[in-house]
Amino acid sequence: MNNSYFKEYMRIALRSIRSTLLRTILTIAIIAMGITALVGILTSIDALKQTLNNNFASMGANTFNIRNRGLAIRIGSGGERPKVYEPISYDEAMAFKENFSFPATVSATVIGTRIATLKYGAEKTNPNVTVFGVDAEYLTTSGYELSYGRNFTKQEVIYGTRHTIIGKEIAETLFKNAAEAVNKQIKIGAGMYTVIAVLKEKGSSLGFGGDRIALLPVQNVRQNYGSQDMNFVLEVKADDVEQMNVAIGEATGLFRIIRGVHPGEDSTFEITKSDSLAGVLIESLGFVAIIATFIGLITLLGSAIGLMNIMLVSVTERTREIGLRKALGATSQAILWQFLIESVMICQIGGVVGIFIGILVGNIISMITGGGFIIPWLWMTIGVLLCVITGLIAGLLPALKASRLDPIEALRTE
Repeated sequence: MNNSYFKEYMRIALRSIRSTLLRTILTIAIIAMGITALVGILTSIDALKQTLNNNFASMGANTFNIRNRGLAIRIGSGGERPKVYEPISYDEAMAFKENFSFPATVSATVIGTRIATLKYGAEKTNPNVTVFGVDAEYLTTSGYELSYGRNFTKQEVIYGTRHTIIGKEIAETLFKNAAEAVNKQIKIGAGMYTVIAVLKEKGSSLGFGGDRIALLPVQNVRQNYGSQDMNFVLEVKADDVEQMNVAIGEATGLFRIIRGVHPGEDSTFEITKSDSLAGVLIESLGFVAIIATFIGLITLLGSAIGLMNIMLVSVTERTREIGLRKALGATSQAILWQFLIESVMICQIGGVVGIFIGILVGNIISMITGGGFIIPWLWMTIGVLLCVITGLIAGLLPALKASRLDPIEALRTE
């Protein structure tokens, strides 16, 4: 098929599309919905992956956590439940910090509450602020940085003074300018605290507001939010990334001794590297990608059936036209190509609309999760190819029917 024939088939296809505009628009809308579901959700997943990678990359590949439970991420009812052990006590956390002699920075943290409300004058936050008890090493191991102010001193941590470091979102909620927050007195729970620093923006991941946090000295949290089952998390940042496995081995051996684990028994804690945590979370998003692909393919199957019906009706309505074209010398192959191109063209119009809406939806979600603008070239290419395949499948039967019409019988049709 040369270019002149192809252009002629395109003109005929466009004329036919305009003649059945309402039916064509409905079919295009169904195709667009399928491609939107596919491209939109997969673009959103790419955005979430980017956000997760950026957040955990800031912690570094030389950081790991010691906690009392595993990190099995479950979606739906499938997957294994994470192992849960006895909480890590304050004494155990302090014993590890004091005795871990490997070249590394160690911090011990604990969550006081996840539903705190912070107030300054008439301004207040929503009751969704997480209060952390931290030490002077937390900023080094967590990947947080300061925009304004200073870190806790060791004396403030030891004596549990009423000082706090707040996230940027909180500072912007309570004050007109985040820089104004430093040295101001704010209310956290029932107590008044002096703001000594504001954290740099970190964004949110999977529901955790990285900028909706208030850091207090760990002793202060023990005094004001303490309970017998307070569970500490140890964060370790090795000085040399190449010594990471050695550091994990040393930490495992020491903490087994601290926890009283006998030789041959399983450890009663979990050690997780920061980059492996990102990997677990990203792997869990694969399930969502499969569901999105399934929804998109089912929608495209429905649109293919609708398009096939439209094309069959079109063949019936244009029987005299087909007969006339054949009488004037058009071959069966030319008729076949005419209807196939028309079918593919309808699918591609729907695909372009669906890709545009899908990218728009995906990037709106990306903005909400703190990610950047994404152009999903892979999913765009897959969407275009799926539209071509759908058009060929939907148009094949009508095209064959049209190409096999007898010109004499076709011309007799009223």
